[in-house]
Amino acid sequence: MPWNVLASRALKAKPRIPDDTRIYAIGDVHGRVDLLREMFSAIDDSLATHPIDNVVHVLIGDYIDRGPNSRQVIDALIERASQHTMVCLKGNHENYAVQFLADPSILSEWKQVGGISTLRSYGLQPSIQDDPGMRQDMAAAFRSALPDSHLRFLQDLRLTFSCGDFFFAHAGVRPGIPLVEQREQDLLWIRDDFLLHEEDFGKIIVHGHTPAKTPDIRSNRINIDTGAFATGRLTCLILQGDQMAVI
Repeated sequence: MPWNVLASRALKAKPRIPDDTRIYAIGDVHGRVDLLREMFSAIDDSLATHPIDNVVHVLIGDYIDRGPNSRQVIDALIERASQHTMVCLKGNHENYAVQFLADPSILSEWKQVGGISTLRSYGLQPSIQDDPGMRQDMAAAFRSALPDSHLRFLQDLRLTFSCGDFFFAHAGVRPGIPLVEQREQDLLWIRDDFLLHEEDFGKIIVHGHTPAKTPDIRSNRINIDTGAFATGRLTCLILQGDQMAVI
């Protein structure tokens, strides 16, 4: 995949990160391990061509649900993290999976946003029945099928990451609230109040959660969710110094 340099005129000023650091920020994967592996290969190619010592992979959340290979995505992320510095943020879909283990009653809600695909990727076959006993049994089966390394991965996900003039969160932030005081509910779920806000947030917010046809570059935010599970397009934003590009 070639580098496509983003037009700096889309931004009012050139935000930056430290010159000795490069960030590869990857949008919502949603079970598309094929696209994730292709992206890792593209990142490896870019590192071979343009090496730098301090590299951080930032994953913006929503690794599971909808696409067919949620389990394999988590395997791939864990493997990659053994070789590279990784920051994996929590998405609302990972939140569903963890909540389901503690509160099986949310299964119906999780199913509506693609949770069945995740359960099936762990070898489970959710029943069309939807009663309390079935939900309890499915939660127990999910916990049994979930490797301890996957449970730790899901439980250890961070809500935010900040570097230089950029702040990373899955869905966005609540306008008017300092970045260090943002609530988890907003970081995982916010949409219109964030997306329609045109003023400065204090830093450029890099986020996913709301699919766009192409990376959406605004003066105050950058959306890198390009609907991979449905479109086959997974986006990676590269940041270094005051330069940015996509692969």
